[in-house]
Amino acid sequence: MHSGHRVVVRAWGEDPMDALENHLVLEEQPVPTELGPRDVLLRVRACAVGWVDLLMASGQYQHMAQPPYTPGLEFAGEVAAVGSEVRAVRVGDAVLADGLLTGPRSSGPYQQWGGFATWAVIPEKAAMPLPEGLSMGQAVNLLGNYETAYHVLVHRGRLAAGEAVLIHGASGSTGLAAVQVAKLVGATVIATGRSPDKLAQVQALGADHVLAVGDGEGGIRRFRDDVKALTGGRGVQVVYDGVGGPISVESLRAMAFGGRFCIVGWAATPFVARGRGQRGAPNANQLPTNLIQMKGLDVLGCPAVIATKHDPSLRPTRLAWIRERIADGSLRPHVGPTFPLADFADALRAKWGSHFVGGCVLEP
Repeated sequence: MHSGHRVVVRAWGEDPMDALENHLVLEEQPVPTELGPRDVLLRVRACAVGWVDLLMASGQYQHMAQPPYTPGLEFAGEVAAVGSEVRAVRVGDAVLADGLLTGPRSSGPYQQWGGFATWAVIPEKAAMPLPEGLSMGQAVNLLGNYETAYHVLVHRGRLAAGEAVLIHGASGSTGLAAVQVAKLVGATVIATGRSPDKLAQVQALGADHVLAVGDGEGGIRRFRDDVKALTGGRGVQVVYDGVGGPISVESLRAMAFGGRFCIVGWAATPFVARGRGQRGAPNANQLPTNLIQMKGLDVLGCPAVIATKHDPSLRPTRLAWIRERIADGSLRPHVGPTFPLADFADALRAKWGSHFVGGCVLEP
């Protein structure tokens, strides 16, 4: 086995671009040789590139790894070596690393071992068999995206067949997963975005209707009437909002009475928290309580990972749902462009700028 390379976050940046320009470096990585009895050494072949990777690097995410660490939350590869007590996998097995149990989003001793690297040490319990029928690029765009979409739409949003759902940020990796999950539930999907070209791809991937919601000047246009027209005047029963900011207020106006407004994130307002790991939310988003009251709406916070930490019983149900649909062929993650590890900065900039539909992948 030969040495490779890894990306290292040496310190948190003031914001994601500061982190990328000044605090992320590519360095040589020797092959890890000291494995604990339950450790697995993975030769990484694919790693998802996420919005979260950049927010974590600037210390603006709700869960952060302490520098120095390697980013990359969800990755896959081949088993290169195992500890003396490992029984679940063998050398040569294709493995998907469970990002809740290893890497920067986990808690404990494996946080430093992200997937932006040639080599990663993971605990045996995090080694999941690569889902049959999926490439490694598809596999690393599976759990984080589809577990989030299921948690938001099914567990929290109670989305039912025949209902209408408005999905914001539908060209992003979790937004696109939400489009696919909603269709599998039997809902009518109205997907939004700013780029007509990307929205056309989202419609080809399953959305019933698409709406371009930009006003041409960086803001959001009024789209309530469009949504009402697509829903027979009723409005949508569920909103999946991973964007935040002005789009949230207009979404409330487009909802049916008694609807469920699901908060997934705030991609349009990423600097809610201060940079460099400082706490507090000086730029917190706000919602109009008058609209919520008069329309009888449920406003639901939907943090999939945090909710699972509070209630681990949530996870087996959604993993089983995802596995069943992978097995029957009805669910396939969409993968955007791939980048070599040396081009990690280009991959992160492309993700931050939403230059493509779905997820993208680093291939160490």
